[in-house]
Amino acid sequence: MKGFFRTIVETVEIFLIAIAIVIPIRYFLFQPFFVSGASMEPNFQSGEYLLIDEISYRFHEPERGEVVVFHYPKDPSNFFIKRIIGLPGETVEIKDGLIKIYNLNFPEGKVLKEPYIEEITPGNIKISLKKNEFFVLGDNRDHSSDSRSWGAVSREYITGRVWLSISSVKGIQFLASPNYQY
Repeated sequence: MKGFFRTIVETVEIFLIAIAIVIPIRYFLFQPFFVSGASMEPNFQSGEYLLIDEISYRFHEPERGEVVVFHYPKDPSNFFIKRIIGLPGETVEIKDGLIKIYNLNFPEGKVLKEPYIEEITPGNIKISLKKNEFFVLGDNRDHSSDSRSWGAVSREYITGRVWLSISSVKGIQFLASPNYQY
């Protein structure tokens, strides 16, 4: 009887320790996210499981090329996943299939090279971003609802960046942001 009681106490202790570790991690550090839809293909497939880093942006701002999860501006109860293309204070122009970034370093504009994209970017738009606004695009540009159609995303809507991908096809991958050569 003592052995049985001891086993129950140890099991409860392990369970409580696990809860004490998992809850803060889940609610303050990482958020699970399932990709739904084709807007980020071929880099992220529908049904792919991601872990979102919710802490990094408390210490630095999102950077160009990072894949982020955010509250959809038209309905904040929904979450979207897209790639950051334009940063606060910049002007983003999409014309003839190319993305051009205008900022203090490139007042005449510089074409953004995206080696992770397999197609040109459709659309004809020029948008100047305000303080705390980001221009985001899906990687599957022909099949993505993004900043081209509903405008910039406010910084306050961004939940975090994609940190880890778990897929039956690709396995487990830690994600790094592309190093843009523009």
